[in-house]
Amino acid sequence: MTTSRFTTLAGPAIAEIEVQRSRFLCELTPVGAGDDDASEVAARAVVEAARKQHWDARHHCSAFVLGPQRQVRRSNDDGEPSGTAGAPMLEALVASGLSDVVAVVTRWFGGTLLGAGGLVRAYGDVVRAALAEARVVTYERRLVVAADVAIADVGRVENALRAAGRHVEGVDYAQGAASGTARLVLAVTEADRAALESELASLTGGSADLDECGQRWVALADQPG
Repeated sequence: MTTSRFTTLAGPAIAEIEVQRSRFLCELTPVGAGDDDASEVAARAVVEAARKQHWDARHHCSAFVLGPQRQVRRSNDDGEPSGTAGAPMLEALVASGLSDVVAVVTRWFGGTLLGAGGLVRAYGDVVRAALAEARVVTYERRLVVAADVAIADVGRVENALRAAGRHVEGVDYAQGAASGTARLVLAVTEADRAALESELASLTGGSADLDECGQRWVALADQPG
């Protein structure tokens, strides 16, 4: 696994500034969080939704960064002079360190030309203002593992693992009902798998073995941007 963690928005964020009577509204939206193949189609759909919502505005400039390795980076000036809108927006997103995020800045023209420098500052500033309002969440790549535990013991084992800080995904009581067991599903880092196996063996007297079920991104606690 080449990338073990990445950070994205925990939810949408909005900011607005006014420069010489022109209004700049930035809307930040998370897309595809935890999806290795976060889609450009989904990102462009966010831009189109803003265009429809704010149909009376002249420009809907955009930038997005996608993928756990931030490998997809796009921007669009939407009629503003080349390099004055999308590029400073993308620069602000890249500087934030976030991925799987779309920024759309809607501009209502105020009647005064701002010049290239003024536009670059305005578009960059409004994205940074929205980022300052955002809450973010870090995703960590983990193994999904499962263990069949006696139904009589699964509650105790689950509580002990949670108390130890383990990420318990859930308990499937139907999986082994016929054999009197329930399937306990957890997410663990590769580096910590051996320790989890040891804890589980201690809690079950060695009767439960871990089965690997795949991998997925797990959201850790969110925090201010």
